[in-house]
Amino acid sequence: MRWILPEQGDGAAQLAAELQLDVLAGRVLWARGLRTAAEASAFLSDRLADLPDPFTMKGMPAAVERVARAVQHREKVTLWGDYDVDGVSSTALLSTFLRQLGAVVATYIPHRLEEGYGLNAAAIERIAGDGTRLLVTLDCGITSHAEIARANALGLEVVVVDHHAVPETMPPAVAVLNPHQPGCNYPTRHLCAGGVTFNLCMGLRRHLRERGFFQARTEPNLREYLDFVALATVADVVPLTGANRVLVKHGLRELTAGMRPGVRALKAVAGLEEGQAVTAGLVGFRLGPRINAAGRLDDASVGLRLLCAETEAEALPLARELDAANAERQSIEQEILQQALSQAEAKRAHRGLVLWGEGWHPGVVGIVASRVVERFHRPAIVLGVLEGTGKGSARSIEAFHLYDALKGCSGHLSRFGGHKHAAGLTIAAEHLPAFEQSFSAWADARLTDEDLVARCRVDALVSPGELTQKAVEGLEALAPFGHGNPTPVLAARGVRASPRVLAGKRPGAAGHLKLTLDAAPAVDVIGFGMAERVALTDGPLDLAFQAELDHWRGTPRVSLKLKDLRAAG
Repeated sequence: MRWILPEQGDGAAQLAAELQLDVLAGRVLWARGLRTAAEASAFLSDRLADLPDPFTMKGMPAAVERVARAVQHREKVTLWGDYDVDGVSSTALLSTFLRQLGAVVATYIPHRLEEGYGLNAAAIERIAGDGTRLLVTLDCGITSHAEIARANALGLEVVVVDHHAVPETMPPAVAVLNPHQPGCNYPTRHLCAGGVTFNLCMGLRRHLRERGFFQARTEPNLREYLDFVALATVADVVPLTGANRVLVKHGLRELTAGMRPGVRALKAVAGLEEGQAVTAGLVGFRLGPRINAAGRLDDASVGLRLLCAETEAEALPLARELDAANAERQSIEQEILQQALSQAEAKRAHRGLVLWGEGWHPGVVGIVASRVVERFHRPAIVLGVLEGTGKGSARSIEAFHLYDALKGCSGHLSRFGGHKHAAGLTIAAEHLPAFEQSFSAWADARLTDEDLVARCRVDALVSPGELTQKAVEGLEALAPFGHGNPTPVLAARGVRASPRVLAGKRPGAAGHLKLTLDAAPAVDVIGFGMAERVALTDGPLDLAFQAELDHWRGTPRVSLKLKDLRAAG
């Protein structure tokens, strides 16, 4: 792993003082290129009043007018959501909001295995036959030109709410909301579907307010809907900057408060204690995977019903069902992962990996692809083949644009969609060898050996004595952390530590390395899965780590998570 050390500057302390931050937080901001109080303040801004005007989003006036007409005339509206956390949360958000307005709303989440991603004509025909007048797609639809044309022919008008890469030909919808479409002036391009949906709700509420709609009914408080947005935004791994940072910061507070029965039940089965602050990390690793689990293996509507549950009695059985599905998903994932890693090892001479297996569950191949990328640091496509068709997911590294690569190899594919870092695809099994050759050639032509070396970007060099509770608490001012605003990585050089090897929790799992730094007071560093690197700990070490407060038995203490270590030099 190659370390990228921060540029040192004398202005970090002054920046921290001007912003009334701890000096360590100021050094992190400085290392990330925020050199003035104005720049840093703009990044740190988290007021809801600072959110952009939703009407700067192309298509918003037409979308708002059409949905408002459906609300006022009580036309039946069907919301078609994708089966992942973003699609399910977006559907829960808009359906709850529209019902509060008195609208007639139905929801539809396709079955991943039986219907696949996006719109399909058979379901559209059923929806058209049930009295629906307006169809709103959530986290899908931007490439569904033929399906939306079919909806129009059946008398359905369609509003598309999506955030995936925009095709050359836009679908024939009455309105398209997608910040990536040409001519869109919304300043935060990388919203997830939940963020786009929240903007639709903002615009709709303003439109109805200006027309006196709320004189006879209670106006919805949109702050209460931000728990849905936080779930969607964190789980979909979009950058936590700009509007996304504001939405997630307030959404995490709503998740912590847990006003919805479904959220409380979800937190309970995920092992969160009552009153425990919900962080972006807990959403990404504990809450989001459980909502995703049902859609990955079977029926994503379970997650939707949970989020929309109105009582504890309704919510708890659904949460337990999701928890059981998540455990099953983890078991299936581990089995496929071992097979995929073996394939990847045999193919590691390629700069782009295409891996597939007969019967690999298409609901977990996206997670497996992420694990392969973590291990081999190169773009990876993982597909499950069933009855002659491969369905899969792709994940990438910073230096490689995945959607462009799939577009360049699209002659082999039945369908594909996604963005720079993640994508989905379907392919006839007989085309897999040719596609693998094409994708590998594309990657070989665009990636250098240096691109394939994992990087550890250090935000600040510290001494163990600087790792005080106050300093670590000060870093929280930069949260929420995630894609685009990663948890700060600190480094200490030339330190000595006492090592200890801890066994992994699962049979066959890699052990962990625990280091106790020779410092006053003593500080522990835990390296998960790094037990084999104990041999490096005989002499002085350079350590890269993330710092957090661990509330052990109610007492806060500094805890360090090891990212990398090497002999000091």
